[in-house]
Formats: sequence, C-alpha cells, structure tokens
Amino acid sequence: MKRVMTGALIAAFVGVAGVGSAAAAQPSQDRGTRQDCRTYSSVTECGKPKLSEKQQACVNAAVQQGMTERRATVECHAFA
Repeated sequence: MKRVMTGALIAAFVGVAGVGSAAAAQPSQDRGTRQDCRTYSSVTECGKPKLSEKQQACVNAAVQQGMTERRATVECHAFA
C-alpha cells in the first residue's frame, strides 16, 4: 500500500511539474518581434506612445513628484 501511494505522489508531482515546465519552455513571442511592454494600473502599453501636449505635461509633473517616466507615460496616456 505504501508503494502505491508513493508512486501516486511521484506521478502527481511529475505531472504538475511537467505542465509548468512545458508552459515556461515555450516563448510567447518571437525574440525578433519582442516589444517593450509594461503594465501599470491595469493598463498595458507596448512601444513608445504618441503623447498630446496635455499628456506630456502630465508626465513631466508626475516625474517631478517622483514617479518613474515609464509609469508616468503609461498612466498619463491612459488617464489624462
């Protein structure tokens, strides 16, 4: 009985580890087309967005208050 339970535990572990490893081994995007993406406040931006004057002013103000430029760009592009 002990051998059966040990075998079941090993099989379960290998099954779980195998699923996670397979997902991690497959890249989601081709390396040649990978973009610079970031997510802040549930908003994802890829690349460098075009900002209006109002949005750029928002970025400048946020950076002066201590926010990183990358985060400020995403948040101001989405919310300003």
